[in-house]
Amino acid sequence: MGSNDKANGKVAVVTGAGTGIGRAVALALLEAGYRVALVGRRLEPLNEVAKASGTDRALPVPTDVSNPESVAALFARIKDVFGRLDLLFNNAGVNAPGVNIEDLTFEQWQNVVNINLTGSFLCAQGAIRLMKDQVPQGGRIINNGSISAHAPRPNSAPYTSTKHAITGLTKSISLDGRKYNIACGQIDIGNALTELSARMTKGVPQANGEIAVEPMMDAKEVADAVVHMAALPLSTNVQFMTIMATKMPFVGRG
Repeated sequence: MGSNDKANGKVAVVTGAGTGIGRAVALALLEAGYRVALVGRRLEPLNEVAKASGTDRALPVPTDVSNPESVAALFARIKDVFGRLDLLFNNAGVNAPGVNIEDLTFEQWQNVVNINLTGSFLCAQGAIRLMKDQVPQGGRIINNGSISAHAPRPNSAPYTSTKHAITGLTKSISLDGRKYNIACGQIDIGNALTELSARMTKGVPQANGEIAVEPMMDAKEVADAVVHMAALPLSTNVQFMTIMATKMPFVGRG
C-alpha cells in the first residue's frame, strides 16, 4: 500500500499506542487513512507500530501522560507537525498489583491515579485547546473506560476507582465541549486479548473467591469499534459503548 493511499486528512492521537488496545486502535486508524501521533512512554514499541502500519502517516511521540510539561510538549508537536487534531483516544492506563486493599502502598495508588485519571485529563485538556482554536472548530475525544467503570474485580481498588472517575470525566467533557463542537464518548472494554490480559486465559479471581478461566475476544474488534465511533459526523456521538467477550462474567451475577 502506498504511503498516501486512503489518506483522509484527519489527525488522531492514541495514548498507550505501543501495546495492546492502543496498538490495535492506532493500526486500525492508520489503515483507515488517519495521520496518527503514537504516544507512549517508550520509543521502541511506538517505532515498531509505525513500521507495522506500512505508512508514513505515523508520528511516534514518547510522552509521560502524567506529566503536564510532557503533555504540553506533545500537543505543541501535534500542532507544529499536523496543524490540527480531529481525534484523541485516551487509552494509556496501568494497574496496581492485585493485593488486599489494606496492603496497597500510597505509591501504588498514586501511580494508577496519575496515569489513568490525571493523564486522561491532561491529554483531554491539550486536545480541547487545539480543537477549540482550529478551523473548522471541533473534534472528538474517546476515553477508554473498561468494564471496571461498572463493576470491580477483586483487589482492584485503584484501577476501578480511576475507571469510574473516567465516566465522570467523559460526561464533563461531553457537556463542556458542546460549545466548541467537541464530542466525547467512552468505550468500555471487557476481556480483549492483549499482552496485559493474556493471564486471564489461565484463570483469574472471581467475586466468590474462585479462580476461573474467562472468555476473551479479539482486540481487532475493539479497534474497529473505535474507528466506527471516530468516523461519525460531529453531530452524532456514541456516548457509551460496552464491547466485551459475549460470555464473560459481567451481566448477571458472575
